[in-house]
Amino acid sequence: MKKNDVLLEDLNGSGAGAGVSFITIDSDLAGQRLDNFLIARLKGVPRSKVYNVIRKGEVRVNKGRIKPEYKLMAGDVVRVPPIRTAESGTEAKASHQMMAMLGSSILFEDEGLLVINKPPGLAVHGGSGVTLGLIETLRQMRPEARHLELVHRLDRDTSGCIMIAKKRSYLRHLQAALREKSAGAGGVEKVYQALVLGSWSKRCLQVNAPLMKFEVAGGERVVKVHPDGKPSLTEFSVLKRYEGFTLIEARPITGRTHQIRVHAQYAGHCLAGDEKYGSDEVNESLRVLGLRRLFLHASSLSFYLPDADKVTRVEAPLLLDLVEPLSKLTEMN
Repeated sequence: MKKNDVLLEDLNGSGAGAGVSFITIDSDLAGQRLDNFLIARLKGVPRSKVYNVIRKGEVRVNKGRIKPEYKLMAGDVVRVPPIRTAESGTEAKASHQMMAMLGSSILFEDEGLLVINKPPGLAVHGGSGVTLGLIETLRQMRPEARHLELVHRLDRDTSGCIMIAKKRSYLRHLQAALREKSAGAGGVEKVYQALVLGSWSKRCLQVNAPLMKFEVAGGERVVKVHPDGKPSLTEFSVLKRYEGFTLIEARPITGRTHQIRVHAQYAGHCLAGDEKYGSDEVNESLRVLGLRRLFLHASSLSFYLPDADKVTRVEAPLLLDLVEPLSKLTEMN
């Protein structure tokens, strides 16, 4: 064993680091995805390692092989193998500047939920070359909050509203609500603002096209419209027109990876600043105007809190790095 390595201690608290751990899920832990449950507890273990031990069947639930996205239930017994993990002292520390920025970005908070106006360029969690993400930083900011978990995710380059549960009961409630189609039906309504190339037709109110993930050269993942993909629906409306561009509002009814970006591309209008699905030539011209990232912003969330009888709506205004280049475009009547 290397000097700076330790074996993961038994998660039941016995300290029997060299053995297999068995964790019985109680009602407070139920509702989490298996991968998120493990990542939150295996401090210092790369996400790739966590997924590898799940895939190899070394992690089991109720003695059976299981997928990373499995939602844990009360009474489940999770088998965790001994895994080498870095000493806790090597954990990356969030800067005071980052903590201050996130502290000033809180849009809503109650006893069980935080809604943050996530800045662009910040991954929601560590892994894949990212040492520290939003959730790890928040846990350092709130060490007394034992159950901070992401309710949903945003791409690294996307800014705006993101929910972080402070209680397991809120996590279960809101993740179940995300499967509904609208806040009015007890679900969560997500609204985004995006700047797209060209003149979006006012008759294009929705794109209903199945999406599938593909791996291309170099291991990069892309999403494409494909008949064998997962059903995917996005509703669109026009907010404002500019010379050569349209500011649109997008409501993803389903929650697929890169859904808004790929559905907009499928409709013939790439998002401004999109380096994966957009136009390099147009993106370069927009950099002159000050747009240096994807123009996609989660502008509002509407949802019911547990035991609430009215919808809570949280809004995130466009950030300055989007407002400034937008102000340099020529508005159309």
